[in-house]
Amino acid sequence: AVEFALVIPAFLTLMFSIFEVGWFYFVNSQVDAATLRAARFIRTGQVQQMQFDRDEFFNAVCPSLQIFGNCSERMTVEVETFANFAELAADASTPVCRDDLPQFIDAIPYQPGVDNDIVRLRICLIYKTVNPALGINISDSSSGTRRLYGTDLFRNEPYSRNSGS
Repeated sequence: AVEFALVIPAFLTLMFSIFEVGWFYFVNSQVDAATLRAARFIRTGQVQQMQFDRDEFFNAVCPSLQIFGNCSERMTVEVETFANFAELAADASTPVCRDDLPQFIDAIPYQPGVDNDIVRLRICLIYKTVNPALGINISDSSSGTRRLYGTDLFRNEPYSRNSGS
């Protein structure tokens, strides 16, 4: 019993830490996958042809990540077009997340562009750590959350020329 009492805290700490890190990487991979799906939706012209506005596009992205919490409280989606790659490279802005100031959240761009436009899609998900008390704490704020980002840069396909076929 004494040996068990000495070993079990270290064992549980290790187990919870392994679980926390594994879950974190799973959530991070889901954000990346949602970003790629959303980017393809824009890149192939589906968003433009269906004339999605900002809210409709947000609602199309949300089902991929709603398992991790309420999208309207945890997720932001930015879609911005650039005239050229030099302009894109010069933009060093950070993604806006739900825990930013309201004026930044209200100013999130939604510009899916048209044929051959250069587009940057960024998704930010506020990840609530599973176990901040025991084991590894991977949060980067006092509230036990961490920002997870997904980014995709692409040029829209020439979808309008194919729409008549």
